[in-house]
Amino acid sequence: MPSSVLTRLRRLQPYLRRYKKRYVIGLTALVLTQVVGVTIPLVIRRALDRIQHSTTPLGRLVHFGPIVDGLLFLAGILLALQLGKSIFLFLTRWVLIGISRDVEYDLRNDLFRHLERLDARYYTENRTGDLMAKLTNDLAAVRNIVGPGIMYSANTVVLGVLAIAVMLYMDPRLTLLALLPLPLASLLVKFFGQKIHERFEKIQALYSELTEKVRESLAGVRVIRAFCQEEAERRSFDRMNGDMVGRNKGLIWISSFLWPGLALLFAASTLLIMVVGGWQVVRHDITVGTFVAFTMYLMYLIWPIIALGWVTNIIQRGLASLGRLWKIFEAEPDISDREVPEHPLNEIRGDIEFRNLTFSYNGSPILKDINLRIPAGTTVGLVGATGAGKSTLASLIARLYDAPAGAVLVDGVPIREIPLRTLRESIGFVPQDTFLFSETVRENIRFGKPSATERDVERAAETSHILPEIGGFPKGFDTMVGERGLTLSGGQKQRVAISRAVLRDPRILILDDALSHVDTYTEEAILRHLTRIMAGRTTLMISHRVSTIRHADWIIVLRHGEIAEQGTHEELLALNGYYADLYSRQLIEEALEKEA
Repeated sequence: MPSSVLTRLRRLQPYLRRYKKRYVIGLTALVLTQVVGVTIPLVIRRALDRIQHSTTPLGRLVHFGPIVDGLLFLAGILLALQLGKSIFLFLTRWVLIGISRDVEYDLRNDLFRHLERLDARYYTENRTGDLMAKLTNDLAAVRNIVGPGIMYSANTVVLGVLAIAVMLYMDPRLTLLALLPLPLASLLVKFFGQKIHERFEKIQALYSELTEKVRESLAGVRVIRAFCQEEAERRSFDRMNGDMVGRNKGLIWISSFLWPGLALLFAASTLLIMVVGGWQVVRHDITVGTFVAFTMYLMYLIWPIIALGWVTNIIQRGLASLGRLWKIFEAEPDISDREVPEHPLNEIRGDIEFRNLTFSYNGSPILKDINLRIPAGTTVGLVGATGAGKSTLASLIARLYDAPAGAVLVDGVPIREIPLRTLRESIGFVPQDTFLFSETVRENIRFGKPSATERDVERAAETSHILPEIGGFPKGFDTMVGERGLTLSGGQKQRVAISRAVLRDPRILILDDALSHVDTYTEEAILRHLTRIMAGRTTLMISHRVSTIRHADWIIVLRHGEIAEQGTHEELLALNGYYADLYSRQLIEEALEKEA
C-alpha cells in the first residue's frame, strides 16, 4: 500500500486503537480460516493419489480394503476442516464487520460534537446539505475501509502468502510460471485506483449539492407553491439528478475495467498451468493429485486477485470521503475558551458593559463606537430601524460572534475570559428568527431546562401567555409542533420560545423582537407577566415597536450602528427626535387599525 495512502489512513488510528483486542481476535480468526482452507487441497491431493494407486491391478488386489478405509478417513477430515473453516469465517466477519459499525458510531458522535463547537461563521460558509451528506454518505464510505477494507485486505495477504508458499513447496517452477502475469496487476490497480479516487471525490461533492437542493426545496416548499415554481424546481432537480447519474455511470465505467483486467490475468495463469501442468502429468513428473491440488490453489488466488480490485475501489472511495470528513475536524471554532484564565468567573450577576465597541462581519462596521453600561437587574429597551445593529449587539453578549478584545464585559470581566458554558447558561435568549424543534410543545419548552418539572413548564407557558392556547390543542403539551414549528402560528412560536428562555431562570434575558408576531392585546398580557420575571435580572428587549419597550428602565436608540438617543420613554419623547417621531407614527398606525 503506498505511503501516501497509509499517511491518510493514520487519521483513523485513534479509533482503531480502541478496538485493538477485538481486531486481534478477528484477525486471528481470519488467519485460522485461511490456514484451514489451504489444508483442504492437500487432503484432496492425498485422496486422489490413493485412488490413482488403487486403479492399478496390483493396487486393486492388495490395497482395496485399506484404501477404502483411508478414503473414508480423509472424507471425515475434509468435513471437519470445512466445518472449522466455516466457524472461523463466521467469527472473522462478526468481529471485523462489527468493529466497523462501532468506529462509524464513534466517528459520527465526534463529528456531531465538533460541529456543535463550531460557531455561526462556519455555518454561513458551509451549506447544511453538504454537512448532511458528509455525516451519511461519506461516513458510510469510511466505515467500509475499517470493516470490509481491512478484512479483505488481510484476507488477500494471508491467503495469497499461504497458497503461494504451498505451491512453491509442491512445484517451484510451475508456481513461478503461474505467477508470471500477475505483476501486471499492480500496474492496473495503481492506474485505475487513482481514476476511481478522482471520480468519487467529484461524485461526493455533487451528492452534497443534491442533498442541499432537496433540503432547501423542502424547507421552502410553501414559497415554491405560492409562486407556482414547482415545474422550474423539478427541472432544476432533474438536471442535477441526471448529472449525478452520469457521473456515477462514469465511475462504473472506469471500475468495470479493473475487474475484467484482473480476471484476464488470472485466466492467463490458468492457461499456463493447464498446458504445462497437464504435460507434466502425462510425463509422470507430477501426480494427478498434485496437479488438481495445484489447480485448486490457483483457484484460491482468484478471490485475492478480484478482492485486490474491490478493496482498491473501497479504499479509494473511503480515502476521498475521509478527506472530506477531516475538513470538518480541521475547522477550528473562532469562539472558544482559549483566553479563559486558570481561575475564571463562575457565577454571573448580569452587569453588562460595552467599551468603544466597533464591530463588522466582513466589511463595513455594523456597530460603531458603542459605549454603554447596563447595571445588573436593569431592563433596557433597544429600538431602531432594520439594519441598525440591534440583533448584532445582542449576539455579541452571548458570544454568538466575537467582539474585539475588551470591548464587551460582563460583571467587569472581559467576556472572552468567561467560560462559554458559564456565560451561556446564565443567558435566556429568544432570537429574532424563532426556531422550534420537531418535537412536542412540552419538549420545546423544556429544551431550556431538561430537568424542569411539569409545573415549571406550565408556569413558563403561563408567563408567555400561551398556556390557554396549549390547553386548546388536541393533545395539549403533547402536541407535535412539526418541522420548525410548522403547525404553530408566528405568535405561538415566539411565545413557546419565550417560555423556553424564561424556564432557565437566567441572570440575563435577551428578547430580540420576540413579540413582533403577537397583537397589541397579547403583547400587553405577556409584558405584565414578564415584568415579574424581569425583576432582579438584566433584561435586554429589542423591538421595532415602542409599545414593547416603553416601560423599560432605559431605552437606547440605534441608528446606522451608533447610539443616536438614550433615556427613559418620557425623556426621549421630550427630545422630539427619532424616537418621538417613531412613537407618533406607531400611534397613528394603531388608531387606523382600530378604525379599520
